Amino acid sequence: MADKPARPPAKSTVRPRPSAPARPAARPRTTTPTPAEDPTGSLLGFAKGFGLTFATMFKKVYTQQYPFDIYPTAPRYHGRHVLNRHPDGLEKCVGCELCAWACPADAIYVEGADNTEAERYSPGERYGAVYQINYLRCIFCGLCVEACPTRSLTMSNEYELALDNREELIYTKEQLMAPLLPGMEAPPHPMRLGDDEKDYYIAKTQEPLTQGEPQSAANAGGKPITGRAIEVGGHHA
Repeated sequence: MADKPARPPAKSTVRPRPSAPARPAARPRTTTPTPAEDPTGSLLGFAKGFGLTFATMFKKVYTQQYPFDIYPTAPRYHGRHVLNRHPDGLEKCVGCELCAWACPADAIYVEGADNTEAERYSPGERYGAVYQINYLRCIFCGLCVEACPTRSLTMSNEYELALDNREELIYTKEQLMAPLLPGMEAPPHPMRLGDDEKDYYIAKTQEPLTQGEPQSAANAGGKPITGRAIEVGGHHA
């Protein structure tokens, strides 16, 4: 038989692998510093670290005897809110609800109502019929005070707001209203400072009162709340 012709060798289907990128040169290893070079692990380092602790160990500790002694706060301390009045007793709040819109914690609830000639609670067309602040949500940021266009809402120095009843921490309008000073008349009553609401916002028509209990810096009294100036929530002894 004749020999069969030899078949040509099969072509390889294996593709050559691409050459791997060159590795970066290895970084030289750092040697651990000796105690002389790095004093953090030496006795000198421990002495420096505990120096402040040892310096305060023998100082006399001062303890405030709260609640037996009431200490004054900073003049611009953000405490309980106050709804202020005009010198004749009318409310400064006009029920615009801007404070509720500005509150980031949604802690303020306001319902406005219309003034009438028979029942007037504030100069202008509207007043705050319902005003509530939930102190379980309030973060005392003061944005509501900045948003108030009539300077009705201010923050006092009153800080005793801890209670064991959650319902009592929702303050109503009656609790937030500033007390009546001598010369003020409880609303509703007609406008006493002029025939137009603009007369209430002209400085020359507002004579400051010099008597009465202090209430807030924006009120006619001109003095901030300090300590137990106003009883709020019924939690004072």
